[in-house]
Amino acid sequence: MKKTISGIRGIFGDDLNLKDVLEFCNNFSTLVDSKKCVIGKDTRPSGPMMMKTASASLMNNGIDVYNLGTVPTPVVFREARKYGAGVIISSSHNPLEWNGMKFIIEGRGINENELPQIIEHQDVSKSEIGTEKEVKSSYIEDARKIIGYIENPPDVVVDIGGGAARDFAPELLRSLGCKVDVINADLHGCTRGPDPTADTLLDLTEASKKKDIGFAFDLDGDRLVVVRNGKKQIPDVTLGLGVARSLDLGYKNFVLSIDTSVSVEKFIKEKGGVVQRSKVGEANVIDLMIQSNSQAGGEGSSGGFILPEFNYCREGILTSGLIASMLGDTKFNEILDYMESYHQIREKTSVDADYHDRVVQEVRSQFAKEYSETNTMDGVKAIIDEDSWVLIRKSNTEDIIRVSAESNDEEKCKTIVKDTLQLVKECYDKVR
Repeated sequence: MKKTISGIRGIFGDDLNLKDVLEFCNNFSTLVDSKKCVIGKDTRPSGPMMMKTASASLMNNGIDVYNLGTVPTPVVFREARKYGAGVIISSSHNPLEWNGMKFIIEGRGINENELPQIIEHQDVSKSEIGTEKEVKSSYIEDARKIIGYIENPPDVVVDIGGGAARDFAPELLRSLGCKVDVINADLHGCTRGPDPTADTLLDLTEASKKKDIGFAFDLDGDRLVVVRNGKKQIPDVTLGLGVARSLDLGYKNFVLSIDTSVSVEKFIKEKGGVVQRSKVGEANVIDLMIQSNSQAGGEGSSGGFILPEFNYCREGILTSGLIASMLGDTKFNEILDYMESYHQIREKTSVDADYHDRVVQEVRSQFAKEYSETNTMDGVKAIIDEDSWVLIRKSNTEDIIRVSAESNDEEKCKTIVKDTLQLVKECYDKVR
């Protein structure tokens, strides 16, 4: 089981069971000052069982539960602003046998100070039993107001991936005037995996050749991948396009995760913007956004554009609408051309979680000898030159070590990743 600010996740029936759901939701109830909590789930088979258990635990602690049913993560975040707290039953992009919970306080995910209160047992003073009520969301109407009128709406194909975006992404795009075809609407018979950033998206790439653009979502609808003219774009492009639209709206202050493409940062600065870097993870990006009063940003590795005025989370569905509104605008091609001059590779390697910290420390020592500049904000990042870097870090969501690299030279980027993966392996062998 993984217990981080990105959520509690595990294989349901193995290292995550209903007893865990009861315990973590019981603990979370101590943070819910409003005594109101909205709840929703994605389309995983274990979702209904987990959501009923989570609701029962919250109500048992005097909290009124507002049930959204099957909805994308951004919808729960949006509604949590109204109710004061939220719980999402989802394991995001993890395989189907996984499930988990993400906790929301005052419209944002929990931070590192709040996590211990959820994962460590709390004695809760019992009060009157809370109630449960089914509710609807105004998400689509709210998002449409942010996006505005699309003068020449595009012809779009949407790959739902069998996830919770099914009743939201197509409807939003249609409400903006787009012509929308949908593939992989249902989990049963879906031809791709839960994570569009990792999947080849063969059906969508083929379908997009006859459309203006294609969009793919993960199971809970917060990750978005763009496909254009049969070519799957890297996740950083999703963020880059959201950033370009933000700059067009006059925003200047941005937060990017430490693993986001340097091309996005350079683009912002060339347009007169300011960039701060955060640790990887949606909650870390948002935490810095709140502290610095930043207007937009996100993390490139997950294709996660974040617009705080609308939602304190990765916004795959809103971003699809924002990107659709940019088609035909010179800024769309400008950001694509700019980013295509850089090459990103993201890999992962299995390392026993008990050795994660020691492996990272060993790599840090080696990087310090080889590179003149390193950053230990999150794992260890080596700055190779102004256009090249490499980062290793333990995952917030899986039992792996992640290796990310970028360069404006594709072969150089491949070599950096190959050498770093070998270094991680050697360090792992050394510390065992």
